[in-house]
Amino acid sequence: MSVRLKIALVVTCLWSTFSCAADNYDTNPAALALVDQLVKEQDFDREQLLLVFASAQRQESILTAISRPAEKSKPWYEYREIFLNDKRLEQGIEFYREHRATLARAERETGVPAEIIVAIIGVETYYGRNAGSYRVIDALSTLAFDYPPRSEFFTGELKNYLILTRQQGFDPLALKGSYAGAMGYGQFMPSSYLSYAVDFDDDGVEDIWTNPVDAIGSVANYFKRHGWTKGGTVVVGATAKGPVPEQWFVQGRKNLEPGHTVADFIKAGLEPTAPVDPKAMATAMKFELKNGYEYWLGLHNFYVITRYNHSAMYAMCVYELSRRLAERVSS
Repeated sequence: MSVRLKIALVVTCLWSTFSCAADNYDTNPAALALVDQLVKEQDFDREQLLLVFASAQRQESILTAISRPAEKSKPWYEYREIFLNDKRLEQGIEFYREHRATLARAERETGVPAEIIVAIIGVETYYGRNAGSYRVIDALSTLAFDYPPRSEFFTGELKNYLILTRQQGFDPLALKGSYAGAMGYGQFMPSSYLSYAVDFDDDGVEDIWTNPVDAIGSVANYFKRHGWTKGGTVVVGATAKGPVPEQWFVQGRKNLEPGHTVADFIKAGLEPTAPVDPKAMATAMKFELKNGYEYWLGLHNFYVITRYNHSAMYAMCVYELSRRLAERVSS
C-alpha cells in the first residue's frame, strides 16, 4: 500500500465521527482474526489493515436488505417486464453502438456474442448506470461480521476484496457496489473479479467500475471460462404434448444443469419447435403466462448464462434482451 493511500486512510478515520466508535470493526474479534490471516498468509501490513477496519462501518440497511424474507417469486409474465422494456433496449442499443469495436474484439477473442455481453451488463446495472451506492468495504464487513448465516462466505469475499485492492492499487475505502458487495458494470463479487476480470485495454489496471472496455472483456472472459460454446444454440421453444415429469422442469435453482437429452424430452411429450440435435443435453422450463404456460428447452449455453445468476428466468431475460439488441443493431 502506497504512502499516499496510507495517509488517505488516516484522514478518512479522523474525518468520520463514527470511524472509531462501536460501529466500526478495528476491535471486532472476527475482523482481527482476518487481519492475522492476511498478515500471515499475504504479507499485509497490520497497521494499515486496522486503519481500513477502523473506517469500515456497520450498515443496518444492508442487514435489513439481506435478511428481508424473500417475496413470492414473480410469475414469468411479470418478471420479464422488469428487464425487457423499451428503456433497457434503447440504452442497450446506445451502449452497443458506442462500444462496437470493443464488443467485436471480445466476441472474436472469446466466441461470446456481443449482444450477450451487452445484455448481461444491461440486466445487471443498466449499462453501468446503477452499479450500487454502498462502499464495498462497508457491505462486505457488515455481512462478514454481523450476518452469521453467511459469515463464512462474506469473510472470504472480504479477504478477496482486500487482496484485489492491494493488487490493483485501489483505495479499499473508495470503491462502491451493491449491498452484497457486487461490483462494477457486471456486478462481480471479489472472488469473481480475481478469477475473471481482465485488463482489456492494456493500461495496467483491471477496472470494472469506470472502464467499460475492461468490463466488456471481463464479462466475455467469465462466459468463456464457464464453457460458452461459440455458435451453440442457447434455447429452443417447445410444445407440451404429453405428461412430462414435473421434476424434470427447473424448480428454482434446481435442475438448471442439463440432465436429459432432447430425445428424452421428446419421448416424454415435450417437443422442440425448431430443429435440434436429439442427443444434446437439455433442461426443461415451464414459464407462467397470464393464461397458461410457455415451454422451453435450455441447452449448454443457456446453462452457462445461469452460472452468472442461478435463475432460469434471469437467463431467459438475458437471452431475450440479447436477441432484441441484435435485431435492432443489425437493422
